[in-house]
Amino acid sequence: MDERRIVVVGLGYVGLPLAVALSKHFSVTGLDINPKRIEGLKNNNDSSGEVPVEKLKDCSVNFTTNPEIIKDNNFIIVCVPTPINEDNEPDLSFIESSSRLVGENLSPNSIVVYESTVYPGVTEDVCVPIIEKYSSLSYGKDFTVGYSPERMNPGDKERTVDKITKVVSGSDQQTLDAVEEVYGKITKTFRAKNIKVAEAAKVIENIQRDLNIALMNELAVLFDKMNINVHDVIKAASTKWNFHSYNPGLVGGHCIGVDPYYLTYKARVVGYHPEVILAGRKTNDAMHIFYAQKILSLLKKDVEKPNPRILILGLTFKPNVSDYRNSRVKHLINELTRHGAIVSAYDPFLDENIVTERFKTSFYSENSTSDNLDGVVVAVEHDSLKEKIVFLQDKCPIIRLKDL
Repeated sequence: MDERRIVVVGLGYVGLPLAVALSKHFSVTGLDINPKRIEGLKNNNDSSGEVPVEKLKDCSVNFTTNPEIIKDNNFIIVCVPTPINEDNEPDLSFIESSSRLVGENLSPNSIVVYESTVYPGVTEDVCVPIIEKYSSLSYGKDFTVGYSPERMNPGDKERTVDKITKVVSGSDQQTLDAVEEVYGKITKTFRAKNIKVAEAAKVIENIQRDLNIALMNELAVLFDKMNINVHDVIKAASTKWNFHSYNPGLVGGHCIGVDPYYLTYKARVVGYHPEVILAGRKTNDAMHIFYAQKILSLLKKDVEKPNPRILILGLTFKPNVSDYRNSRVKHLINELTRHGAIVSAYDPFLDENIVTERFKTSFYSENSTSDNLDGVVVAVEHDSLKEKIVFLQDKCPIIRLKDL
């Protein structure tokens, strides 16, 4: 084992796989303030589905809710969410509270590395002062910081943390060397020039994807008015060697639908009003309206009812994952309901309480009857929904969001 003793703060879809991978080379403690999460991990159960039981059984991570464990370690990695608030502005409460937690327990000669997606400057301008305040330690003398943005893709079993390139950065050369050494034990690394460069690189990765999807979404709306199938157009255009193929659809989740607002917030702070980035967000955030209209229009061809009964299959933000944060399917349900549809929903990854409380719709259980359904909308194509779709297609019309 290397002499570096590591604590990973936050054991979600980012922190847990990282802790497990690092535990092959270092002494690693996994810290999370959620007792149920820690209890589950101690019983080799990852509720996020990112780490299988076998890997949890074989790993040597010490799982705990006790932040005082930080005192006995010298390399702290913070992996906490960075969402947005109702005004689409950065919500730094998790990263701020984590920085305080670290500061209250930090020992001299430690390195604190952040993985959370932020706008350029958060690590040094927001987190460092908090650590200094609560640790009474001096930045640059008693502790240093690094930044290595997470690149996890929930549900992706091919591009796991040990098979992607990790961007690394540090507040000084010695820290950068140390950060690269740690992450280099598990995967390839790229040394960013400084922390702000690494922060900016992460946030534009998702902005670029957001804008590319926004273009396809705008084309989908345009070609629909021309009675042209956008998927046929994309297939034809994809035959050109330098055409980048993206599919239209609902853009949700914790990254693509969130990260652009982090950079646009910072842009306004420095006196610049971004137009292209916000235009992409506006387009993607409105796609539930387009899809609701398409669904109702298609159903009217087969069903002459003012209040069609519609079953939505799949509610999470992407296929084959249980993460429903910022799922745009919720907005689709609201829009259908606003136009008079009677909506129920089912997702194999979500229980009844989540469906009724978070998505504000009735739960369609395994035992629910399909006789009174006027249509089924497959919003998220989970593999585990295939049999249910086959069963229902003989009962009523099936509409796949990906085909609209």
